[in-house]
Amino acid sequence: MADGTQRKDIKSGLSVAIVLKQDQRSGVLTHGIVRDILTKSPNHHHGIKVRLMSGEVGRVKEIY
Repeated sequence: MADGTQRKDIKSGLSVAIVLKQDQRSGVLTHGIVRDILTKSPNHHHGIKVRLMSGEVGRVKEIY
């Protein structure tokens, strides 16, 4: 299972767990399907930022 810090590991339609901006302190994960990849760089140490099908935006912590 990839950790979500590499852009190449993330594709639209993947099932992922993200941490929303307001949940960064608590670490609560939100599960969903990737709609858009928002991070342009090939990697990001906090996780690649994505938009889920639900419209929620956060950084990928787990990929399923």
